Amino acid sequence: MLPPLAPERARAIAAGLGRAHILVVGDAMLDKFLAGRVTRISPEAPVPVVMFDHESHRIGGAANVAHNVTALGGRATLVAVTGQDEAAASLTSACRNAGITPALIGDGARPTTTKLRIVTERNQQVARIDYEVDTEIAGDVEQRIVSAVQQYASDASAIVISDYLKGCVTERVARAAVAVARERGIPVLVDPKIPHIDYYAGAAVVTPNHHEAEIATNMRVRTDTDARAAARAFLERSRCGAVLMTRGDQGMWLLGRDVEGALPAAAREVADVTGAGDTVIATMALALAAGATLAEGARFANEAAGIAVGKFGPAVVTPAELLRALDAPAVA
Repeated sequence: MLPPLAPERARAIAAGLGRAHILVVGDAMLDKFLAGRVTRISPEAPVPVVMFDHESHRIGGAANVAHNVTALGGRATLVAVTGQDEAAASLTSACRNAGITPALIGDGARPTTTKLRIVTERNQQVARIDYEVDTEIAGDVEQRIVSAVQQYASDASAIVISDYLKGCVTERVARAAVAVARERGIPVLVDPKIPHIDYYAGAAVVTPNHHEAEIATNMRVRTDTDARAAARAFLERSRCGAVLMTRGDQGMWLLGRDVEGALPAAAREVADVTGAGDTVIATMALALAAGATLAEGARFANEAAGIAVGKFGPAVVTPAELLRALDAPAVA
């Protein structure tokens, strides 16, 4: 087990979150919800009929990472690709409303990645429709993303690469982020996708879930012993500095140069795991930027994830919620 975090130390780290600026690079999305009531099955097909009640939207993917940063008191700049459509305008407006500085590059050859979910009044999902083009960006669009990363990294405290395989994170983009971070002496944290594992070499922390770790290492992860072996293999495979493996209801496993150990799951009730990985990496990045060690950052991230999965949809966590979970009084 990783060592406990004293309340006074938790308060000290939390006090530094507001001074951190996190540059988030990756696949931003718009999560739309059409909600209604189900009382019967359609006579045309064995599907429920949803009587429309209301519509809402939230920001997802890399935008949800940035939203988690601002909700915890930090500053966030989001570098991402959108389409040139109504969804892009909605995403830009929602980012600004969330306190995020949007540096969004429009690409007329693709739609803004949008996930439309049809849900019941009890938040049960009936269907999902995805609008996306997941081919990797290239040419002028890729160059504009690289230039934005280099520009906004100039005063960043950490960089997060949020890769959802939707086209924004190319090998060139990832390596540009790692290179500029190395020049500035700040960490890069990566929420990875296995087909891109070779892109992330040199990052400080990579945060695979246990399914991704299994795929990358050809190892089964069921026990702490399995997690230890898979984390070591993943670290060697990815050529990153540390691995924070998320394991759902089994908690986390952290492996770094000078630290290794488990954290039990912090969730009390699970309503929706959507975006939990976004919460983990955003909290970890902020904590490291605020001076936390890897082990301390992992404890912050673990508690934040436990709070987020108790909420519906892509969720954010506040400093007060996080400090309560860590059993520390809120910072005045």
